Amino acid sequence: MKNHSISSILIALAIVFILPQITGCQGNKQGAHKPSAKAELSGKRILMVIAPDKFRDEELFTPREYFLARGAKVEVASSASGEVRGMLGRTYRPEKKLSEVKADDYDAIVFVGGVGAQAYYDNPDALKLAQSAFQKGKVIGAICLAPDILAKAGVLKGRSATSFRSARKILVEGGARFIEQHCVRDGKIITADGPASAEKFAATIAQALVQ
Repeated sequence: MKNHSISSILIALAIVFILPQITGCQGNKQGAHKPSAKAELSGKRILMVIAPDKFRDEELFTPREYFLARGAKVEVASSASGEVRGMLGRTYRPEKKLSEVKADDYDAIVFVGGVGAQAYYDNPDALKLAQSAFQKGKVIGAICLAPDILAKAGVLKGRSATSFRSARKILVEGGARFIEQHCVRDGKIITADGPASAEKFAATIAQALVQ
């Protein structure tokens, strides 16, 4: 009887101390499979603008995939009709014509770089889009040579920004404070220096969209 009583006590102790730990582990396991913050951009609309030729491939595809993976709706516009070729050979057929898009329809406007972006330095549609996005308080992004589009549009006056080093002169002439960093955020304006910074650029834009 004595041994039986001791056994009963040991079993009771096991139930009290071990069972909660087991269920706790199960709870942690279940928590690990909860939906992550990957849908943080659900409901957000982003327009990416690429050059009519020779956009920088990584600066389009890396941010685009980043935004889509987090639930955003992404459209691409260009002044070109039909398929556009990137500097590294990838191609994309824009869903929108640059002359037809409106900043009102999007939460963010993102200008993709590459040598072809220089075609937009004096393009009325590109400059008007940047100005409208700025006036309406949209998130604006530009990478590589594309920050010079914003400078030409007059939206970088008194703002901190970065770009590919060869684009620095136009940036400063447009009134920007050139910051030698990979990615710079000043309010709702995000700029980056080139393709190696494409993912950080995308993450900073996403952060600005949810704040």
